[in-house]
Amino acid sequence: MRLPKRVRMFEVGARDGLQNEAVTVPAEVKIGLIDRLSAAGLSAIESGSFVSPKWVPQMADTAAVLAGIARRPGTSYPVLTPNMQGFEAARAAGAEEVAIFAAASEAFSHKNINCSIAASLERFAPVAAAARGNGIRVRGYVSCVLGCPYEGEIAPAKVADVAGRLLEMGCYEVSLGDTVGVGTPLKAQAMIEAVAAAVPREKIGLHFHDTYGQALANILACLERGVAVVDSSVAGLGGCPYAKGASGNVASEDVLYMLDGMGIATGVDFDKLVAAGRFISDFLGRPPVSRVSQALAGKAA
Repeated sequence: MRLPKRVRMFEVGARDGLQNEAVTVPAEVKIGLIDRLSAAGLSAIESGSFVSPKWVPQMADTAAVLAGIARRPGTSYPVLTPNMQGFEAARAAGAEEVAIFAAASEAFSHKNINCSIAASLERFAPVAAAARGNGIRVRGYVSCVLGCPYEGEIAPAKVADVAGRLLEMGCYEVSLGDTVGVGTPLKAQAMIEAVAAAVPREKIGLHFHDTYGQALANILACLERGVAVVDSSVAGLGGCPYAKGASGNVASEDVLYMLDGMGIATGVDFDKLVAAGRFISDFLGRPPVSRVSQALAGKAA
């Protein structure tokens, strides 16, 4: 096995996770979560999104969250910006990194953002250009890279095409999302090989959901293919609103336990990460989805 010596963990719980919660999470709780994640040593913590509150009310206080967090040197706090209006709001709030998102599935693109893949890329081009002009880094996301709830399997070539377009726009990294968690290891590897023809492996991130219990296996399979960036969500927060029953993001605690066990460096403190997961889970009134956190709680009991 060819495994990286170091993996960058990209934390998405405070945005991708919390945006799906039915209970309103106040800004001070989000700030408390992000500060705990910073203290754990995570170098990238997605902290909110500048989208219409009509569509994502949970993220309406992102500017207040950015104003309230204790920014740790060396840590980035990216926010999602779907259009120029969102980008301008993010810039005014002091964002130093933004993210744009497209899909590898036409049907999902229409359901998720009401337009075709081509139209979505046209919409994001000025955002990426404005970000570059203002010294703000841009990360790209591609949804449905291993399957779509409407179209079924997605051809790796389609994923590679969209990922390549995002790279050409100026994204420093493109995160590949198995949005509904249907992928399996060999299919994940084949997808990575296709994308690597358009995007250098060091600029590829993994964003795998655990709906079918395959996320850790898929992550390991892709680490073997030279990818060394993994998106995850503390306490396993989040899900996909367009895929009924999707259990959501792979838990950061579970990813870190695996990486620690393989001797792969991350710079993340395990105990502090587990504590951050418990903090937000206590507020939400339920145990963490993380299997590692559940095991530790059982052991303590």
